[in-house]
Amino acid sequence: MRDPIFTGAGTAIITPFEENGINYRKFGELIDFQIDNGIDAIVVCGTTGEASTMPDEEHKAAIDFAVRKTGKRVPVIAGAGSNDTKHAIDLSRYCQDAGADAILSVTPYYNKTSQEGLYRHFKSIADSVDIPVILYNVPSRTALNIEPSTLARLSEIENIVAVKECNFSQMLESRALCRSDFVFYSGEDGCIVPLLSLGGKGVISVMSNIIPAQTSKIVKDYLKGNTKESMELQIKLGDLIRALFCDVNPIPLKEAMNLMGMDVGLCRAPLVEMSLSGKERMKKTLIKYDLLQGDKL
Repeated sequence: MRDPIFTGAGTAIITPFEENGINYRKFGELIDFQIDNGIDAIVVCGTTGEASTMPDEEHKAAIDFAVRKTGKRVPVIAGAGSNDTKHAIDLSRYCQDAGADAILSVTPYYNKTSQEGLYRHFKSIADSVDIPVILYNVPSRTALNIEPSTLARLSEIENIVAVKECNFSQMLESRALCRSDFVFYSGEDGCIVPLLSLGGKGVISVMSNIIPAQTSKIVKDYLKGNTKESMELQIKLGDLIRALFCDVNPIPLKEAMNLMGMDVGLCRAPLVEMSLSGKERMKKTLIKYDLLQGDKL
């Protein structure tokens, strides 16, 4: 049996940018904040971390820093996806050499491929490293879905151990077809409890950037049998989740963090700031949840 890389909440951590690159002082503060508040894993250089706007050297430097700063206190899962299989292999090997505990590998975007192409793409990546691979299925961004039958084939590869799933319409079929020790993580903050009810082990989360303890608690309560408390917390956080996804992620998240005094900087182009109405909505939501000061977390 393969053990989960983590159980609970892994934060898809933002990358705090400044004019000439990454603000590493702030990045370190954010990693410490996550770990001090009970997060179960750090996912660096993913969608929320804006990896798509990071040149390779900066991407690699961010992974190096996150691994060193985390210092094995929690697992570090490094984004290593690409729509170029060779590039994905090179980046995955770098993540392994840097000391990442696992990699997150997204489906090829833009050029896309067939289901057989997907299988070969991910198998080539998995064969190139020894560390675990988490697949990332997010059709809304890539216009490409890992079909349940393909996911089942991939789950038989020993170091492809989990999927960050954003297509919940196929969860039931995928869960039935995949290996029993293949792990499902929710890729949507609004669907943590539904995924757990089908045997999932946690979430790779956006909202945990600002509420790590509560996000982890949803999972931990459910897995301890406190399903009512877990469900109630999931529902209670609904307005916050909706506000955090009222524009393209991570635009609302960075707006929220800046309002809270975290000073994480802006998103990189082509992402732009929220509209005035969006900012007002975010401010009102943070007030509702008593989140306007970081020390109230």
